[in-house]
Formats: sequence, structure tokens, C-alpha cells
Amino acid sequence: MALTIRKPVQEESLRLSMAAIAATLGRMTLRTLIRTRDLSITAPVAALEAVGWAWQNAGFRDRARPAHDGNRDMQALSVPRPPSRLRFVRRALFGAGALGAVALFGGFLAFVATIERMERRPSGRADGIVALTGGAQRVGDAIELLAGGYGRRLLISGVNERTSREEIARLNPSQGRWIDCCVDLDYRARNTIGNAIETRRWMRRNRFETIAVVTSNYHMPRTLVEIEHALTDGEAVVPYPVVTDGFEIGRWWQDPAVARLVGAEYVKFLAAWLRTRIEGDPEQSHFAVLIGRGKPSKAPVRMVAEPHLHAAN
Repeated sequence: MALTIRKPVQEESLRLSMAAIAATLGRMTLRTLIRTRDLSITAPVAALEAVGWAWQNAGFRDRARPAHDGNRDMQALSVPRPPSRLRFVRRALFGAGALGAVALFGGFLAFVATIERMERRPSGRADGIVALTGGAQRVGDAIELLAGGYGRRLLISGVNERTSREEIARLNPSQGRWIDCCVDLDYRARNTIGNAIETRRWMRRNRFETIAVVTSNYHMPRTLVEIEHALTDGEAVVPYPVVTDGFEIGRWWQDPAVARLVGAEYVKFLAAWLRTRIEGDPEQSHFAVLIGRGKPSKAPVRMVAEPHLHAAN
């Protein structure tokens, strides 16, 4: 009986192609990038190289089984068997999953780098300013922008029902005049989708075309996705990220709390990006109701902004 060397062409071609892309590219790039000591760049490249190594070595131990008669020439030979479709599919799925994990991790690092590069001050003035609740520093910074002339009015979106205008003025005693004349309070929004909807309504009610958005830096990418999805082409958004004291996003791997927060926000950002690709008008979004704990998006609104309305109360 003639003996031949097993060589499943499909498996070998796929394995060598994927390994070459992952391992060779990883090694060539890693040597250059290590000199920069930039972990946000070298980490995904090192992971890519590891995937290539794993692909080269995983699941191929049974390629050529040695004969038991001691003949060295027979150790490289085996009885031909038909290629296993199951093994081929399993290895293909492993490669796709590994590359997907690398892409996901690389996207996370790009997400972190984008947050770090955000400008601290708006690049220009806007018609209005929108502050998303979630931290007292956001509201304080937004009122400072209003006082500095960066916008004509301020919307504080997502205000707790128990928080009054007087409470906001008490927390910002030097800005009482601006709070009385030019600040609108939105009690309707319960999530970022609701923030986007209320922002659109507020802009159109005031005939604004540009707004400066104030929120935490890690929350800004998802906020921009939601608001830009709600607005039209003629309406623009200027981001103003707020950096929380002690929040070192550039060293996320050294602080488990920061890593968890940024990781969770990255997942939410991906979900928002995917949803806005297939979803139409956000006011018809079922996600807003689900995330808002079942509260309808058309709940009553209390916008106590203009001085005469404030006096009437």
C-alpha cells in the first residue's frame, strides 16, 4: 500500500495566510513601536503577534504521527485520510474569534486615545449650551461657559425631579443672575437617548443651529453619537468635555475602577453606534423606554426658564 504525506491544501493555505498576516506584521511593527514606549499602540500589536503564534501552533499536533516500528523515514508519513471539515471549521472560527478580540481591544485603545485628545475648551461660540447631568462639575462648568459668552442660553438636561432651580443656585452662588435669566431645566430625559431628544426640541424651540455640549470626557463619544443622530445636517455640535479630578484615563490599566468605568462606557458606545445605524427617529426608540426603566419618552416636561415663568412660580 502506497504511503503519501498528508497535506490538506485548504487547511494549510488558511493557516499560513492568517499566521503570516498576524505574526509577521506583529513582529515587524512591534520592534519599531517599542522604541516609542507607547503602550496604547504596542499592546494591540503584541496581541496580534500572539494570535499569529497561537494560530501556528494550536490544533496541529496531529498532522503527522510517528510510526511505531522505529523507522525514521516513516515518522514523517501517515496513512492518508480525508480532510476533516469539522477541524477546518473549528480552526477558522478560532482565527476569526481571535482577530475579532484583537480588533475589539484595539478599538478600546483608540476609544481611550480619542478621549485623551479632546479639547478642554470649545473651539468656537455656539447659539446654546447643553449640560448633561451626572456630576455637579458639569453644571458648574456649563454655567461658566454661559457667563463667558459661549452661548445665549443653557439647557440642563436630565435634572432630578427633586432638584430645584434654587438648589442649583445654592451650589453655584456666584452665578445666580445667569441661573435666573438664561437657564432651562429639563426634567424629562432619563438617559442619553432622552438627552438627545430634549436637546433637539430645545434647539428648535429657540431656533438654535449650534450647541456646545458639556458632559464628562469618557461620556462624550456616546453623547455625540446620540445627539448628532437626532439632529439634522444643518445643526452642529461643539463638544466640551469635563475631566473629573483624579480620573486618569490615560493610566486606566493601573486603576481597576477607571478600567471598569471606561470599559463599560466603550461597550455602551459601540451599542449606541450600532443602534443609530439602523434606527430612525430617536423619539420612536424603544430603547429609550427600556433604559429609562419603563418611563415613556412623552412624560410631562417642566421647563422653568424664562424670568416671567420663574416669577409666576
